[in-house]
Amino acid sequence: MTLPGWAQLVALVVLILVTAPPLGAYIARVYEGGPMIGDRVARPIEQAIFRFCRVDPKREQRWSVYAASLLAFSAVGVLLLYLLQRVQSNLPFNPTSVANVAPALSMNTAVSFVTNTNWQAYAGESTMSHLTQMVGLTVQQFISAAAGLAVMAALLRGLSRAGQRTIGNFWVDLVRTTIRILLPLSFVFAIILLTQGVIQNTHGFTTAHTVAGTTQQIPGGPNASMESIKQLGSNGGDFFNTNSAHPFSNPTKLSDFLELYAILIIPFAVAFTFGRMVRDKRQGYAVFTIMFVVWLGASIGTMVLETSGNPRLTNAGATEVATASQPGGNMEGKESRFGPSGSALWAASTTATSNGSVNAMHDSFTPAGGFLLLGLMKLGEVTPGGVGVGINGLLIFAILAVFIAGLMVGRTPEYLGKKIQSAEVKLVALYILAMPLVLLGGLAVAVSVTSVRRVSISNPGAHGFSELLYAFTSAANNNGSAFAGLNANTSFLNSALTFVMLFGRFFLIIPTLALAGSLVRKQTVPASSGTFPTHTPLFIVLVIGVIVIVGALTFLPALALGPIVDSLKL
Repeated sequence: MTLPGWAQLVALVVLILVTAPPLGAYIARVYEGGPMIGDRVARPIEQAIFRFCRVDPKREQRWSVYAASLLAFSAVGVLLLYLLQRVQSNLPFNPTSVANVAPALSMNTAVSFVTNTNWQAYAGESTMSHLTQMVGLTVQQFISAAAGLAVMAALLRGLSRAGQRTIGNFWVDLVRTTIRILLPLSFVFAIILLTQGVIQNTHGFTTAHTVAGTTQQIPGGPNASMESIKQLGSNGGDFFNTNSAHPFSNPTKLSDFLELYAILIIPFAVAFTFGRMVRDKRQGYAVFTIMFVVWLGASIGTMVLETSGNPRLTNAGATEVATASQPGGNMEGKESRFGPSGSALWAASTTATSNGSVNAMHDSFTPAGGFLLLGLMKLGEVTPGGVGVGINGLLIFAILAVFIAGLMVGRTPEYLGKKIQSAEVKLVALYILAMPLVLLGGLAVAVSVTSVRRVSISNPGAHGFSELLYAFTSAANNNGSAFAGLNANTSFLNSALTFVMLFGRFFLIIPTLALAGSLVRKQTVPASSGTFPTHTPLFIVLVIGVIVIVGALTFLPALALGPIVDSLKL
């Protein structure tokens, strides 16, 4: 790996370590509801919204009402975004005169953005109007991220409170997350991106005449405002088809570094939010360490693999076995301004979170590099995971680890003073089984469909299977990135992936909220000499082991048919 690659990684690590703790503390204050910085501006806006929507901010909800509110809000979001796409040709702010979006693709896109997946089976600049991009897609990138953070706040209240019935108010959490966290950060970040050359206008296509005497259509649009929340909210949906590889979305090395930082900062910061809300900072440090170790290891591994290149390419470019790997690293599908190391670090980060944005084509990574990207998603994207939902999954794995430790010593397991009993273990099991069930079930059906094999898969053999496996992994984990050699814009895959995205989002959120409702009713048990500490290196290693083992036992057979076979063929 090159010196610039190491320098970028070190700078990113230092920036995260310096800024994540204060941001995590600020997020905790937002959900604790006390006086804080920004009240003079934010509080009147919040009160106006609550009055208009007839929401009592002092009235909290039980977990079932909280879940029903989230589901109803999401259902309305899907309907409105679907209708906007279906009639966009008749609405203003359509300078490129795009047509209405087809029904299956409209539903797929609506579900994709509402579930924070941002799977895009279309080219944004030639399919969506500026109005749809601004009012539909960008707005959903704010509120879908806010919904994930709201669920996190509910779970943390369940862990920190004792002997109560309520876990907060979904509408209050949604509004405060948007007004106090996502909007300010996105506004500042959008201004920074503008200074780097990310575009923000209402233009359509501009015709340019090249030196070769031909013409070129240069797209325009309100992109900086979308790009900022795309990264900060773990969304990943871009204005342009090539996502963050497009020079209008990611023009410089500095913009690339800043966008990469934006992808990671909130998911890492909420570990410190957790420590503050449960009144034990050691717990936050432990969770952060689990996230950080897995992300860093996978990032370095991917960077080494991509900078080493393809062992079947020699200095002369011959496709025969050679003693030296591909000179300069694997540059296929990558931007020269980012290179193999910068592209690999981004890829590992975007799949470790539920972001899904790309600055290189993952389909062109080495098979071993693609294996790591698939593996990061299959771990449940908990290291660090998406905004809110990542730490939710990690805490559920922590509860599972505590349960396993309790079985080993024959003691009722406890986590943060709460006894983990059969009700909690069943909810944990539902959470852990939901994603593999829909992912592997959907994949099995897709492989058996003739039209998928004939129309969607263009690469035969193990790599074609890897492309399909990646698509269902990305949808089930609400990631949104892809092995782009797969043609996913078909009636079957649009419909199948729509179902998988819905299942992967809400059949994890509902058990999480039910778990919060179960834990909030429990009284806190004082620690004793037999209490298993959950902030020590031993516990950190145990949780990482549980995450890796559960992922390997569940998905290794599927991975063996795809990227592992692909890698062995080299």
